[in-house]
Amino acid sequence: MSERTRARAALATLAALTALTTPACDSNTHEPDEAPPTPRTRPTASHRPTPEPPPPSAADGTDPDACTDGDCEITVTEPVTLHFPAPGGSGRATLSVTEVGPNKIEYEVKSGNNSSRGAASGPGQGCLTYLREHGSGNSCGTLDHTRPSPRPDTVVIQATTSTDGTTLLHIVSP
Repeated sequence: MSERTRARAALATLAALTALTTPACDSNTHEPDEAPPTPRTRPTASHRPTPEPPPPSAADGTDPDACTDGDCEITVTEPVTLHFPAPGGSGRATLSVTEVGPNKIEYEVKSGNNSSRGAASGPGQGCLTYLREHGSGNSCGTLDHTRPSPRPDTVVIQATTSTDGTTLLHIVSP
């Protein structure tokens, strides 16, 4: 084959390739014959939020009167005031829930001259209040819905938030 024939063959090949690729670069707008495939995406475990298990049913339902004896487990969905025996037989104590919402609780406890406030917000958060005859203490942070254990000469109050806007309240007397 001569050089001239080789050059013609190369030009013919180049022209054929150009003709084949030109429609792919066409800038004219037109409707495709078929819709492009939809890309498939699969969520990964790191993108899926871990669902919070539903709060357990309260043993005493939503009845605030169940707490008058100082031993109850109720679900609270709105502000409420509860009265129960103060530690040491020194009269009545009051628990006033002032705010309840998704992952949020605020309350105040009064007994004689003692008072204590608790507030928690965020998933799985709550507060424990230890009410004694001559003082009280609070601890707020991550809690589960498990009933607290009774303590000698102490009323234990536990409020645990839920994502659905309810709070599980436990009042445990000695």
